[in-house]
Amino acid sequence: MSSPVRSIMSTDLQVLSPDDSLYEAALMMRQNDVGIIPVCENGKICGVVTDRDLVIRGIAEKRPNSSQIGEVMSDELVTGSPDMSVDDVALLMADYQVRRLPIVENEILVGVVSLGDLAVHMPYMNEASEALNEISHNTDHGYMQ
Repeated sequence: MSSPVRSIMSTDLQVLSPDDSLYEAALMMRQNDVGIIPVCENGKICGVVTDRDLVIRGIAEKRPNSSQIGEVMSDELVTGSPDMSVDDVALLMADYQVRRLPIVENEILVGVVSLGDLAVHMPYMNEASEALNEISHNTDHGYMQ
């Protein structure tokens, strides 16, 4: 059995509130060089906002930069737990066609694991490759990029 995902997940996370603006999300993405930001309310994850959400549901719908993240975020989440094995997380990511997976404990966000996290840890390169192969065959992306 592989190691728990807590051993490879990213824990230094920036988060937004559903009340934050599209502009604040875009700025945070640029400053942190990321394409996804978890959205939390009262400490609990309630969605994620991606660069794609900003473009498709924000700019393309001509929403002002001051619009709230809650209006454009993806709120149908697939999440994992920190004690899941890396193998199980890779399979979950492949099954649901996600490239980044929020890791929660008691509904509280504790980390995010990405295909990159799987790929840089040599023992999990096969899992990352298999997950990416499965994900790449899907044309519906949403927060799943």
